[in-house]
Amino acid sequence: MTHELKTGGDRGYLRIATEEAFATQEQIDAYLRMVKDGTADKGMDSLWGFYATSPSERATHIMECLLDLDDLRLKHMDETGIDIAILSLTSPGVQPLPTQEAKAMVTRANDYLESAVARHPTRFVGMTSIAPQDPEWSANEIHRGAEMGFKGVMVNSHTQGEYLDDPKCDPIFKALEATGQPLYIHPQTPPDSMIGPMLEAGLDGAIFGFGVETGMHLLRLITIGIFDRYPNLQIIVGHMGEALPYWLYRLDYMHQAGVRSQRYERMKPLKKTIADYMQSNVYVTTSGMAWEPAIKFAQSVLGEDRVMYAMDYPYQFVADEVRTHDLLDIKPETKKKLMQTNAERAFKLK
Repeated sequence: MTHELKTGGDRGYLRIATEEAFATQEQIDAYLRMVKDGTADKGMDSLWGFYATSPSERATHIMECLLDLDDLRLKHMDETGIDIAILSLTSPGVQPLPTQEAKAMVTRANDYLESAVARHPTRFVGMTSIAPQDPEWSANEIHRGAEMGFKGVMVNSHTQGEYLDDPKCDPIFKALEATGQPLYIHPQTPPDSMIGPMLEAGLDGAIFGFGVETGMHLLRLITIGIFDRYPNLQIIVGHMGEALPYWLYRLDYMHQAGVRSQRYERMKPLKKTIADYMQSNVYVTTSGMAWEPAIKFAQSVLGEDRVMYAMDYPYQFVADEVRTHDLLDIKPETKKKLMQTNAERAFKLK
């Protein structure tokens, strides 16, 4: 251990963790029902068939932490020097559920989170969860969440194999524009249409499948022109940008080649390059990627204003990863942006 972790800004900045999950018992019970009755997709069966039933120390600890929005979570925040946690309903949210059940459940989950934020207003910030199965309803829930004081909107990538670039999802983006809130695209396991080779190799979850599928979702939105239609829209992705910062040169080269070739009906010219949009409309977080070379590279290609700290609690709850961020070989003012002020700007905390 190199240094004690304390809250309160003793190192010159507060630590704002921007991708921190919670769950409701109702949500977990629904997952277990779907796994048991065979209505879960392959990804849910793999992921929640393990976490919600395994007696292993890791699984039981994660479940205990997910379900707590009081003493245990605050204890863990204090132990690791986390001043503020930005909370969202754990993946895959209500997105695998039938529409009516999903809407009722996510309403209750948002109300539950509002109560927790009210109990701990200096420590917790909430993000609205939605049911993209019904885009118009989700738009109304985004407005309701903003009225409740939530500071962003969480979506867990695909919804039963469908993506937010579908024109029917436009009400969601109109609501984001109207409320001025960022959209956080969090991973879930890939849909059945793409999961097969990953699942057989044990690569369907956070090790690989999460990032591949979520990075693709963001690219679908960028290349369909979402930021040309909504130039003020801000999208956040975790895990060091789901690898996209490291592909930017090739993404731009091949996207422009694809546009020139007129090979794909939906691939139209954009007002900016993919790299330009990543630098002006996308934030990435360090969730699960406490690795100095990756953090510094993302800052170098996206800009130091575009990278934010996240822990990924409780799935990757490691005190020494906080220290890794504290000890980064970057300028003090850059570190304060990473740990505090970028999150304050992205989520309009001040």
